[in-house]
Amino acid sequence: MDDIKTALTRQIQNLLVEALKASPEMVTPELSFGDLPQWDSMGHMEVMLALELHYGVEINADTIANLVSIPAICSYLEANGHA
Repeated sequence: MDDIKTALTRQIQNLLVEALKASPEMVTPELSFGDLPQWDSMGHMEVMLALELHYGVEINADTIANLVSIPAICSYLEANGHA
């Protein structure tokens, strides 16, 4: 993984730690929806809100359904110029 992707992955991990109130060691780079009890449907909305606020991206219903893992979130942000 190159430095930019590593940095973005770490940013997303930190964002998820805060949004989900999870312990940092539980939020791995490959974490997906449902891997933690906190990342349920309500937790997912917290994650989406945190992404919107932090990165200034607009997340619609289709996007919400696709952003179900840290790699998917990173890919989305990279594609939208936030890497």
